[in-house]
Amino acid sequence: MSGKKVRVLFVCGHNSARSQMAEAFLREIGGEAFEAESAGLELADRINPLVVEVMKEVGIDLSGKSMQKVFDLFQQGRLYDYVIAVCDAAKADKCPIFPGACKRLHWPFEDPAGLEGTWEEKLEKTRQIRDQIRQKVESWVEELIQEGVLNR
Repeated sequence: MSGKKVRVLFVCGHNSARSQMAEAFLREIGGEAFEAESAGLELADRINPLVVEVMKEVGIDLSGKSMQKVFDLFQQGRLYDYVIAVCDAAKADKCPIFPGACKRLHWPFEDPAGLEGTWEEKLEKTRQIRDQIRQKVESWVEELIQEGVLNR
């Protein structure tokens, strides 16, 4: 795949939290080597406000970001090199799949929508999820470099 962009689709239930964070981090960390998108099985009304807030803390503004449905991308004939599901392990059976020839990965992360507690407690847990996603994206990009899929 050297020389062309690696096309990646992050999928989860509603495209309102984890998949949006993963897409944003891959765009930031992977830069021009990647074409990143995210989508959900269903769409939420808006991106999770907890996610918008914690991403602003690291300099990424998701407040105006649109959401996409997996089925719409499939109908448009989109093709990806990697489709990465970011649903948590407990809900993996409800995580959308994307048909077609590609490598499928599953990175389970807790859903910020299901967090309980005060706003501050939920915000702190969302920060932890954000940091886990960033770390996973960083290590995956490094892995692709090591495997020779990407040039440094």
